[in-house]
Amino acid sequence: MDYMVQMEIDILGAGCDKCNCLYQMAVEAVRLTGADAKVSKVSEMSKIIALGVMTTPAMIINGQIAVSGRVPSLDEMKKLIADNV
Repeated sequence: MDYMVQMEIDILGAGCDKCNCLYQMAVEAVRLTGADAKVSKVSEMSKIIALGVMTTPAMIINGQIAVSGRVPSLDEMKKLIADNV
């Protein structure tokens, strides 16, 4: 049976400007790519550390760290999303 599984994108960070920027860019990249994705914020440090992230902001796509410690360009983010569809 063929069915699409929704992509899970988690934006990790305590709520700083870079973390908020990464979240907004992820939402925009999902919109532009048309991906079926759910974008969530994770701000609890214990959860961030448990996910293996040591520097924020970070983006996890389907359980895998895609970006850590920086905010990628919108084009890079769209490519990361497209590569995980």
